[in-house]
Amino acid sequence: MLSISGLTTHYGNSQALFGIDLAFGSGQVATLLGRNGMGKTTTINSIMGIVRASGGSVEFDGAELVGMPSFKIANLGIGLVPEGRQIFPNLSMRENLIATASNHLGRPDPWTVDRVYELFPELATRKSSMGNLLSGGEQQMLAIGRALMTNPKLLILDEATEGLAPLVRQKIWTALNQIRGQDMSILVVDKNLTDLLKIADVNFIIERGQVVWSGDSEALRKDRDALHRYLGV
Repeated sequence: MLSISGLTTHYGNSQALFGIDLAFGSGQVATLLGRNGMGKTTTINSIMGIVRASGGSVEFDGAELVGMPSFKIANLGIGLVPEGRQIFPNLSMRENLIATASNHLGRPDPWTVDRVYELFPELATRKSSMGNLLSGGEQQMLAIGRALMTNPKLLILDEATEGLAPLVRQKIWTALNQIRGQDMSILVVDKNLTDLLKIADVNFIIERGQVVWSGDSEALRKDRDALHRYLGV
């Protein structure tokens, strides 16, 4: 589904990624792990074309993404839930969902507003509320729903549950576990390792712009040295 090879990215004269290599398959859940400032968000932004990669390859479902504009990357079937949610504050919750809705891939059973409400019933009761009046948890559910409304093959979440109450976090993990069984791959960044490892098929740890560890969740649980060295656990 996604294969990254030798990915390098610069911010001006400062290099942020030093040859990222990772790959995972269709229907899998993959994680990007690492301390703050190690390159996780830059990797996501490079995949999406938000930051232009300076070298290497990002191949998604057979298409090369490096050099492609962000809107074309999204149209290929990648939905992004960005760090900070970035919902439209002056649109209602329902308007946020339909503002960027599409089905470019012609899915026979596309995501709809009602399907999003089934996944997150809390949103149905706030459908007329402006985006800036929603709680942090509601905004995150909305951001996930908005990405699903583009009917992606790959859903990317940057800081999926950052700063949310435990009950809300659990609702989001439950929703992601439901989504994974619906012909969708997921790439997720988060710090809640216990919850992540329950749903992840493969994990990648990034340290100073490079992948320094990769493996399945069971292997990571057992690798106490990697957990301590790279994640401070």
